[in-house]
Amino acid sequence: MSHMISNKDQLLARVRRIAGQVGAIERAIGDEAGCAAILHQVAGVRGAVLGLMDELVEDHMREHVVAPALSDSERAQGADELLAAIRRYAK
Repeated sequence: MSHMISNKDQLLARVRRIAGQVGAIERAIGDEAGCAAILHQVAGVRGAVLGLMDELVEDHMREHVVAPALSDSERAQGADELLAAIRRYAK
């Protein structure tokens, strides 16, 4: 996915922030923080992961489904890959 190189640093920063959020949840559980606080942290991680997924889906669609230079077979393959990822994520 050479097109991801252009925003690799940005994507890695997002993933690292998510990892930090997950680490904070682990610490909160270990420190026996209140369940409401932990629920808010988990909701934050969910939102962050959804945002990352949205960005990746959009990037895949633009580069592998609707890009004008793609052949019909490349478009079909890109669409199949995208649908498989969305189906897996939605489970």
